Amino acid sequence: MRASSPDGPEALLSALATCGADPDSPAWRDLTRIMDTVARADPAVSRFWPPHVTGGHPAEPTHWRELARELHVLASRDAAARQALTEWVRHHPGAARTPSGPAPSATANVISGDSVLHGPSVQARDIHGGIHFHPSSPPPRAGLPVPRQLPPVTARFVDREDDRRALDALRARRAPHAPQVLVVSGLPGVGKTTFATHWLHEHAESFPDGQLYADLGGRATDEGDGPVSPAAVLEAFLVALGASSVPPGSAQRSALWRSMTSGLRLALLLDSAFTAAQVRPLLPGTPTGLTVVTSTSMLTGLHIDGASVHRLEGLPAESAVELLAFGGGTRVAREPTAAREVVRLCGHLPLAVALASAQLALRPHRSVSALVDSLGRRSPVETLHVEGEAVMRTALDRTYDVLPDNSRVLYRRMGLLPADRHDLALLTALAGNEEDTRDTGQAADIAVHALVEANLLQETGPGTYRFHDLVQPHARRLGEELEDADRQERTLRCFVDWCLSTAASAETLLTPSHRLPGHDLSACTVPPTPLTGPEEALAWLDTYRNGLMGAVRHSARVGWDSFCWRLVDLIWPLFLRLRPSEMWIEAHRLGLDAARRCRSRQGEGRMLTSGAIGLRNAGRYSEAADWYRQALEQAAADDDVRQQAQAVSGLGHVSLLAHRLDEARGHFEHALRLREAIGYRRGAALSRRRLGETALAGGDLATATEQLRRAGTELDSLGETYEATRVLALLGHVLDRSGDGEGGARRLREALARFRTGGTRSEHWEARCLEWLGQAAESLGDHDESIRHYEAARELFRRLNPEDAQRLDGRLRRS
Repeated sequence: MRASSPDGPEALLSALATCGADPDSPAWRDLTRIMDTVARADPAVSRFWPPHVTGGHPAEPTHWRELARELHVLASRDAAARQALTEWVRHHPGAARTPSGPAPSATANVISGDSVLHGPSVQARDIHGGIHFHPSSPPPRAGLPVPRQLPPVTARFVDREDDRRALDALRARRAPHAPQVLVVSGLPGVGKTTFATHWLHEHAESFPDGQLYADLGGRATDEGDGPVSPAAVLEAFLVALGASSVPPGSAQRSALWRSMTSGLRLALLLDSAFTAAQVRPLLPGTPTGLTVVTSTSMLTGLHIDGASVHRLEGLPAESAVELLAFGGGTRVAREPTAAREVVRLCGHLPLAVALASAQLALRPHRSVSALVDSLGRRSPVETLHVEGEAVMRTALDRTYDVLPDNSRVLYRRMGLLPADRHDLALLTALAGNEEDTRDTGQAADIAVHALVEANLLQETGPGTYRFHDLVQPHARRLGEELEDADRQERTLRCFVDWCLSTAASAETLLTPSHRLPGHDLSACTVPPTPLTGPEEALAWLDTYRNGLMGAVRHSARVGWDSFCWRLVDLIWPLFLRLRPSEMWIEAHRLGLDAARRCRSRQGEGRMLTSGAIGLRNAGRYSEAADWYRQALEQAAADDDVRQQAQAVSGLGHVSLLAHRLDEARGHFEHALRLREAIGYRRGAALSRRRLGETALAGGDLATATEQLRRAGTELDSLGETYEATRVLALLGHVLDRSGDGEGGARRLREALARFRTGGTRSEHWEARCLEWLGQAAESLGDHDESIRHYEAARELFRRLNPEDAQRLDGRLRRS
């Protein structure tokens, strides 16, 4: 009979009291080593060890009882302590006798004389009826210890509470009559093995028949490059369970394995699996067992075996900083901003953060900021080493090596792109083969699926994908090393063409009147991503804004000047609706230089007027006015009336913001005359809107109402929904100021609803509507409603414009 686990203080008390009777026994020496270990986990235990012995007499029973209670509490919360104490009892069965009685045999019950009954027995004066014994599982071969092969737990393990609960939930949902398989999947370095090991140690008591471990990612031989074969793993497992001989064939080993594990409560950790086929022969033949598989792949092939998959992500920032502090010590607390930047550069991956922590430990005088500089110059994939090896790069190389050919090609080409999001339409173009264009879409879909399966690519939405932060540099390095210069250029040209064609579609849907006459995209070779309406067009611009800016920068750098300024011009709805100020200014500076290099007068004019709006929104009024004046001079020289009106209107807006109202009104009236002269109805309506704003600023509410009503009617008739909604919001504010609080609030609520959804979405105008609704509620005497609106507006402005947020702070203090 196997010794029981120390699952209660009474069982521990019995074992400890017997051990204490002989301080020279092996059990005492082993317990001393265990106590040294557990005392590091809980120093409070140290006060009970070593026990106080007087005159050669053992310690008092009360001492053993207190020690047993303390150890039981520690074992209930510390998996390593629980396992160590369990193993101690098992390896020293003589310690498990009661203090006052003889020790029972570990393998037999002696009845009398030479008579021995093997297995369970019952002692009773009289026995009536049938007696049935139900052993929990077949016993192993005599003399073999229960296998406990899990890797040791590490002290540097933080957080993962949500992942633990997720795995517990998956385990609880298992089918009662089928073996359970859990796959823990994730990027190299995300901590799959460490997490699975800790989780299984925590549940060790559920598997009294043993825990087996195999590294399926290891090499089959010292010389071989392939992974360990299932046959080799089965041989080791069968021996560990006590098989006297192991059959030579894989099929026979699998059959014996299923027979030997039938009915066992056994846990398996199959680490670093490559494929489902590698795992399937190793599944035990018992519904009472559990198999946990770790892999960089999702191993979707195991779904037919009932497997559940849990994808492990990087650590939360706070937990990753805690891990960094193991090596960084107080330096991490002194430089919290730098510590968070190290974590970000490491992609929140535990392996990378642990390696960064080790670098700090090895160089105790190095600041965390210095580590940031080091990681910033070169990717952590290349920088972080163990014994001279770039372990993150090695891990990613291994994952890349087992990809199908077409997935490796796509991975390298994606790495070359200056983008953080990837669209399926783009990937289809990248995966295309110039020599064979048949079934390109299907081939791309297969290639993308393999990258997602390998956790190198993450699907973030329908047809939208992204690399992990540490994967992208690896893909880029392979692209630069393995793709020739011509292929690299064609890949990047394909990307820029896709940006141009899809941005043109988005512009048509969002601001059709902005389209520059006389320009088409006949040179583009890549079809656009299909966009079904304004809402989807705006969402596309928002999702791919960094990639679009990457295409602008690359075009400027390599001299694709016409592509550069045209792309800046096409993504005008992104600047207008989402207002990314720094990006707006940088893009137009690059576009302006590109237009001048390729001597495009139209391009130069568009960059000046559109770029001036970005400068104006950023509060750089003098620089904005200078750009507008340059645009006006050029438009006058070219006799371009439409551009003259745009520049004049821009100068009027700068004057309005500076509260030079007469000057502003003169500019807007001039722009209105120019636009009406050429029949530019949209432009004329926008000029009336500006005249309405100018009248509002001067307190002429009647004129403001008239101009805004005319502008709104015209814009509605032109289908200019976004501009018409801006006018609607302004009109609501003017009506509230005029004393029509109910009418004003009604229009503001309507505008607010539009700005929150669909193709008219704009956080800037949402915030303005909320502030004006707060003023309307205040004028109606609804104090609580006004506070609610002001607070909501302030939260939006904190992200968009700190100065506006400060203004709302002041308003709230006065309320």
